[in-house]
Amino acid sequence: MTGGEVAPPLARTTLDRAAHRRTDPGWLARAWRRARVLVVDTGNDGRALVRADVVPPTLVLVDPEDVPAPAAVGAMFLGVEPDGVPVFLVDAPLPALPDTRAAHLREVGHLLGDRDAGLFTTALALLNWHRRHGYSPVTGHRTEVDEAGWSRVDADGERMWPRTDPAMIVLVHDGVPGPAGRCLLGNNAAWPRTAGERRYSCLAGYVEPGESAEAAVLREVREEVGVPVADIAYAGSQAWPFPGSLMLGFLATADPEHPVHVDPAEIAYARWFSRSEIGAALAGRTVPVGGGDRLILPPPSSIALFLVHRWLDGHC
Repeated sequence: MTGGEVAPPLARTTLDRAAHRRTDPGWLARAWRRARVLVVDTGNDGRALVRADVVPPTLVLVDPEDVPAPAAVGAMFLGVEPDGVPVFLVDAPLPALPDTRAAHLREVGHLLGDRDAGLFTTALALLNWHRRHGYSPVTGHRTEVDEAGWSRVDADGERMWPRTDPAMIVLVHDGVPGPAGRCLLGNNAAWPRTAGERRYSCLAGYVEPGESAEAAVLREVREEVGVPVADIAYAGSQAWPFPGSLMLGFLATADPEHPVHVDPAEIAYARWFSRSEIGAALAGRTVPVGGGDRLILPPPSSIALFLVHRWLDGHC
């Protein structure tokens, strides 16, 4: 980011990943003995422990001797902190510690400091990749964890490394400054309904093979709401490990007079909102969206809300 702008919530980190250490078993064994360990429980929807007695919350990391032996065998190396201490990850039930609570990244990602946001995001993305790649797509054989958690290999030596799925997300706006300026948001057809509320967010979709991110912006907006866009500008990216996406954020302009035609398989509702309306919703005031529902905006850990704020504050 430039000009002192804040990064998207899950794009922050202070960790040196020290990738050259992943294939050094001697160093890893020594590092484990002096490490900090992040415990994430994939059996509990990928939750980790945070301090319950401080605001904002902070991640709780434990000592290696506090990790059960079976979990320690599968420890994954995340990197080295600025103070030189290695950090490892284990997938295990969360320990019962005083003044702590289990939290999900969606819930606390935007509240965590840069160090904790980076650790939790990386850990969840890595564990989700392992859970989905127990077998080789080349041979069909079972794979085992290797390189301190950063690859999987089968008995034939076929190796695969963690991958993320690129996706674009765009805040479409009319280019008009001030309170009267408008942005186009949609309600995804797959989102569950909550009585009295209707969530609207930026338009998004996966980048297809052979396609640039900018081309995906053009295609997805046209497919979802039938509106042509221009002036596509990259705004930032962040991991979205639910289970394994990289969200590429954009801003783009469109003509509010162009008819909006939603694809009902993708979008249940789409409409233009003024800056005044978005500001009111963010301030907790009711903005009616029809059918007795009020406007709900994207969750604070998402890059979608980051893009909304960028537009609202005139950084586009």
